[in-house]
This record gives sequence, structure tokens and C-alpha cells, in this order.
Amino acid sequence: MLIRSIEKFLRAHDMPPTKFGRLAAHDPRFVLDLRMGREPRSGTEARIRGFMTGFEAGRGEAAREVAHVG
Repeated sequence: MLIRSIEKFLRAHDMPPTKFGRLAAHDPRFVLDLRMGREPRSGTEARIRGFMTGFEAGRGEAAREVAHVG
């Protein structure tokens, strides 16, 4: 379920739901609406999951660069 994945992501990255919504869906109410029962379209869900995957990959790459330089 998408909302569970998002909630886990928010905890892991200490990110407010409104920031996530702005970055991932261009909608600061996105997570709040999901919590209230909103069902995203399949394309939207795929885009959100892609955002989370890319965000985590980018953080991992940045950490490797810092470790390599430092």
C-alpha cells in the first residue's frame, strides 16, 4: 500500500509530509489526503514510488562521494 511506504520513507528521512508532497507530487496536501483515504491513479503511484527510489539512491551516492573525498 502506497501510504505505508510513504510513512516509512517520512520516518527514515525525517521529512514532513507537506515537504514530501511538494517534492514528489507538487501537492503539499498529497500525504494528508492519502491519510484521509485518497486513492491515487496508477501513474501517480508509480511516479511517487520512483521519487522515493531516486531520493534514496541520490542520498546513497552523495554519502559515497563524501566518504571518498573525506
